[in-house]
Amino acid sequence: MIVTRFAPSPTGYLHTGHAYSALVAAEAARAAGGRFLLRIEDIDATRCRPAFEAAIYEDLAWLGLAWESPVRRQSEHFGDYRAALARLDAMGLTYPCFCTRKEIAAEVAASAGAPHGPDGPLYPGTCRRLDAAERASRIAAGEPYALRLDMARAIARTGPLTMAESGLRMPAAPAVFGDVVLARKDVPASYHLAVTVDDALQGVTLVTRGEDLLPASFIHRLLQDLLGLPEPAYRHHPLLTGPDGRRLAKRDGAEALRDVKARGVSAADLRARLGFAASP
Repeated sequence: MIVTRFAPSPTGYLHTGHAYSALVAAEAARAAGGRFLLRIEDIDATRCRPAFEAAIYEDLAWLGLAWESPVRRQSEHFGDYRAALARLDAMGLTYPCFCTRKEIAAEVAASAGAPHGPDGPLYPGTCRRLDAAERASRIAAGEPYALRLDMARAIARTGPLTMAESGLRMPAAPAVFGDVVLARKDVPASYHLAVTVDDALQGVTLVTRGEDLLPASFIHRLLQDLLGLPEPAYRHHPLLTGPDGRRLAKRDGAEALRDVKARGVSAADLRARLGFAASP
């Protein structure tokens, strides 16, 4: 059975791009007689707000969507992420990174031709080279740190990987991200780790999301293999863009669904404009 999910973060109000992503997931489940789940990715307590979470439920219901209960909220499942981190650590695949963002930026700037990935300059591996004694000493002294994945060791363990994208097998190339962060002191799991664990525990079989997240799926495919988790299929859909040709995004002030409703646009009209049936 196909199981899809829509997993927004309550850091702002949903906009039309979110509506499109939710409808893609829901329609894929409906067409296959499957299940559609809603997940609230609220692991970053510094940015998430209850009002935004309440608005997510309201806006999706206005669109005509229904989802299973209870809704999984990441903030209620930190133990699942800690267990996954412990497994990776036991394999010797994580290490503490004491570098601040400023220090990393300075080292990258001082390095001519520093390699870049989808998210910008790659971490130069400064703390990967620390020995066990120094790591232990700095941790014991209370120095803050993040946990990074030793990408080279991880790939050496799994070997080359592929993933199922829109019905075809394609290479997964997580190395383009370098040693990604898996957890920080203030956020106990990164997006990459939490979403991989969540999808497995919820039995998600088809991950639908924007094409901008295709490279991120390489990391998730790697973590699935390392942790022995099921491999879902993926379908990365095109992004909606505004009049200026830029993709719709909360940080760029994309019009919220609540404002679309306030302008008198009906859910049926919006669904039709996005290419879906006027009613579910």
